[in-house]
Amino acid sequence: MAKEIKYSNIARGELLEGVNKLADAVKVTMGPRGRNVLLQRSFGAPHITKDGVSVAKEIELEDAIEN
Repeated sequence: MAKEIKYSNIARGELLEGVNKLADAVKVTMGPRGRNVLLQRSFGAPHITKDGVSVAKEIELEDAIEN
């Protein structure tokens, strides 16, 4: 696969979209009123957690720039 090169505002915008998607998924676990999140993995049983790092590690976005 050929490398894709993006510059300036286009690259920043796409990267920011990925960061915002990740932040939206993680922010529900933060603080004393944080909620539990169910993580479905490709193997084994689902995992319930309030750990934002675990949630962030499991997220994989379709767009390579956002990911």
